[in-house]
Amino acid sequence: MKIQALAYALLTFCGVCAVHAAEPAAKPAPAGPTQEASSVEAAGAALVKAAENLSEQQIKSTTNREALSRLAQIYNGRDLQRFIWSMQRLVELYPNSGALRLQLAAVYAGQGDKSATYDMLLKMQNLGFAYSVGSDPRFEKVRGTKVWDYAVANLDANARPFGEGKVAFQLPAGDRLLEAMAWDPKRKQLLVGSAREGAIYRADKDGKLSDFIKADPASGLYSVLDMKVDAANDALWVASYGAPVYKAYSADMVDKSYLLKYSLSSGKQLAKYTVEDKTGHLFAYVAVAGDGRAYVADPARREIYKLDGEKLVLVTANPVLTGISGLAVSGDGRTLYFADPALGLFGVDLSTTKAFGVGHSPDSLVVGGVSSLFWYDGSLIIVQDNMVPQRVMRLKLDKDGRSVAAAMPLDAAKPEFTLLGNGAVAGDDFYFVANSQRELYDGHGVLSDAKALQPVKVYKSNLRFAWDQPGISAALKPIPTAKDAKVRFENPGEAKDEAPKAGDK
Repeated sequence: MKIQALAYALLTFCGVCAVHAAEPAAKPAPAGPTQEASSVEAAGAALVKAAENLSEQQIKSTTNREALSRLAQIYNGRDLQRFIWSMQRLVELYPNSGALRLQLAAVYAGQGDKSATYDMLLKMQNLGFAYSVGSDPRFEKVRGTKVWDYAVANLDANARPFGEGKVAFQLPAGDRLLEAMAWDPKRKQLLVGSAREGAIYRADKDGKLSDFIKADPASGLYSVLDMKVDAANDALWVASYGAPVYKAYSADMVDKSYLLKYSLSSGKQLAKYTVEDKTGHLFAYVAVAGDGRAYVADPARREIYKLDGEKLVLVTANPVLTGISGLAVSGDGRTLYFADPALGLFGVDLSTTKAFGVGHSPDSLVVGGVSSLFWYDGSLIIVQDNMVPQRVMRLKLDKDGRSVAAAMPLDAAKPEFTLLGNGAVAGDDFYFVANSQRELYDGHGVLSDAKALQPVKVYKSNLRFAWDQPGISAALKPIPTAKDAKVRFENPGEAKDEAPKAGDK
């Protein structure tokens, strides 16, 4: 059986199982298995048997990520060699995933394969990952060598705080879920949106909040997910969604989402846009070009729209994406950039609507785990809340804007970083939430522990930090030592201690 056919069967089978698992029983189940359950079990056994006959070439040539993940689940604990092949291919398909790399390294270590384990760990530390493996029992068989000690030390070095940013102020604690941000350059104030209340506030330099746009579900202002300012046209653009976390959530709001336009000076609503269809939408990210054109992304449907006159028109859509987690327009208005949380950074040439992957060296730079994305002076600013360690990066692009020329961490592994939230560019500064409270709310929008709510720490990074420094090159660099955490971002080639090779004992 070809792997494409098996992949389809796997996905179909898993979908059937999920449907049956969700179906309520109309009456008490009989003592023995039903015929339907038996057929599902038989289908599962057939799939397992088919999976056992796949060759290394078949497994490593597939591009179906979801089916390959299912295969890895089948092989785990059952077929070690095919599990390793599946994991190796998954690492290739998800090059930004530190968790997958760590799991594969642990599998190598469990087999006592020092060379493969060290090679993976050294690649991880070179990418900036900061997993603590020194006392991990899964690596017991590969300890006790110089290269092991070196890899552990450098992974630990990546966990050291880096950068000159600091907490600018704190927003008061409360059941608001404040994350969406925008900068009003005329009034020199930060605007803060609430996903919980559906309100927008102005924040002063001390973090004191004042009402700007009050909650109004009748106007389509539900959970505020993102905001962007167009000061030249006195406009504030807001992505609003009927999310379960919204306090006034009702059945009428399910799958309803709007791109809202307000007067930046008065807060008066000027327009309301959506896409009318039967499937609904989730508008989560907004971007505004220099000419005032607004763009909005629907991560659930992997779609991006532009406002053309009074209508939202589809710019690009790709079901192969895992999602969309950020949106930004280049300074010249020619390119629209977006992030996929797993697959990395992409762009759309707005003159042709052709999409492209933003080039970079996957051996020296992780561009996944992005939760928000911004444009600044020929660079992309990315917030990586799903990176270990969490960090904010400045990616300087080449002249055509299609590749990363160099990267510089602005702030990484800071003690205040618990879960990074959204942010806003304010001149040469970048404000962002350092301790998002969203993990306190479940999928139904229920707050798990009101006492756990803390003041929201708004962090401030200088976007021109180390502006003239080379940062992380797109090319491979020597492995740094662990003596100084700054070495890994500046001049690793100047380290005094020579790095041991993977074959060293």
